[in-house]
Amino acid sequence: MSPGAFIGTTLALPSFTKEFDFASYDKADLATTKANIVSVYQAGAFFGSFFAFVSAFYLGRKKSLIIFSLVFTLGAGLMLGATGARGLGLILAGRVLAGIGVGGASMVVPIYIAEIAPPAVRGRLVGIYELGWQIGGLVGFWINYGISQTLPSNHAQWLIPFAVQLIPGGLLFIGAFWIKESPRWLLSKNRRAEALRNLSWIRKLDADDIYMVEEVAYMDAALEEQATKLGGLGFWQPFRHVARSPKIQWRLVLGCLLFMWQNGSGINAINYYSPTVFKSIGVSGTSTGFLSTGLFGVVKTVFTVIWLLFLIDKLGRRNLLMLGAAGGSVCMWIIGAYILHNPVKANVPADTKLSGGGIAAMFFFYLWTAFYTPSWNGTPWVINSEMFDITTRGLGQASAAASNWFWNFIISRFTPQMFNTMGPSGCGVYFFFASMMMCSIFFVWFLVPETKSIALESMDRLFATKPVWRANAIIMAEDQARDREFREDAEGAGLSVAKEKLEHMETVTERV
Repeated sequence: MSPGAFIGTTLALPSFTKEFDFASYDKADLATTKANIVSVYQAGAFFGSFFAFVSAFYLGRKKSLIIFSLVFTLGAGLMLGATGARGLGLILAGRVLAGIGVGGASMVVPIYIAEIAPPAVRGRLVGIYELGWQIGGLVGFWINYGISQTLPSNHAQWLIPFAVQLIPGGLLFIGAFWIKESPRWLLSKNRRAEALRNLSWIRKLDADDIYMVEEVAYMDAALEEQATKLGGLGFWQPFRHVARSPKIQWRLVLGCLLFMWQNGSGINAINYYSPTVFKSIGVSGTSTGFLSTGLFGVVKTVFTVIWLLFLIDKLGRRNLLMLGAAGGSVCMWIIGAYILHNPVKANVPADTKLSGGGIAAMFFFYLWTAFYTPSWNGTPWVINSEMFDITTRGLGQASAAASNWFWNFIISRFTPQMFNTMGPSGCGVYFFFASMMMCSIFFVWFLVPETKSIALESMDRLFATKPVWRANAIIMAEDQARDREFREDAEGAGLSVAKEKLEHMETVTERV
């Protein structure tokens, strides 16, 4: 279950607000307290993503996942000790640990998937990671609705959502023992025999199969080129490489900005403060607000599946981002305009029905979800997992994950204050998010090349090709010509992996 998805509705449970005496807080102090409970998780995740960079380099992808899933599970368990008498300290501490665990995993998992995935389905496989997030969020959204309808309002009621976190954390911890270490990482550590065994197991092919020969050749060539260029593959080499490589610095900036635009869409304001969001539209009553949040989770999950199965590797990354931003921006402008002219009145009875305009605003909210989810929800993760070579991939993904959690923190920390101060019923919040989505269209068109179907070893050439909007077609044509030549040479010579490494490395390196 996603720790971010359930926390917003948990904070709105009458049993939780009563146990921690939220009624005694004034409006500003309550907003700050809620913001702190939500945002310490993002703060922990920010640092966890950097911790994961160190562990992923020295310990590998597999051991890192084991460590961070354990940290998350410990944090989830710590939250269960909170009571009204003890205060919120254990919840805050537990959310910091859970954040460190999730932040570390969010850095390692996309790298691991990208490193073991064939280029043709890499986007779809990284998308499965995003689907997992959405399923966790769906459980988080619905579990509070379920307990609010079926359980008495007491300590056990609000404790259940915190306890359910132990299930996915424990499953990841156990499952991590069964996965194979990344062959690309093993090759970078000169553990060639183990790398070949793992790649053969992952691909279900013999080591001498032509596909294996070709794939290993590309990985070897990229590693040798990077070792020659950087003077080694040590821990500090990526930092030195970034310091003297403007093109890598630019890619780091692009990756970080993608998550700024993603969070600027408003998604995490909705994820973390959904009762506040729905209240601003006119939805009244705890149960009705939770139901609306649950439906939001259903829409997100359904469109994540559509994105995963039909869109990410067919329409491409750029098209999805621009279409999603355009449609989502229009929806946000309409919702904000409705709230501006129909602000929510104080002390509305819980059974008050939405007006026709309110129903229309809810329609556009769910339509915004349908635009956002198959575009900005998972695509930035896919792009960041693809656009760095093996020497800087760990640093690049750590930077991207840290950027994601930094902007998560900013949104989660200040959303309550934004709704309190930006216009009637917070209508200015929607105008702000609409403007951000509109600006992101220009960012993607002029600065982000299409990475669909491009081999990881060809990303340097992709980002060096201009104009940006034609780079993918140019590199695809070059790589197809190279692949045809390689296969003709390899099949004619009857190459094995060892022969290919000795006889054809120099040629492949020159082409890469």
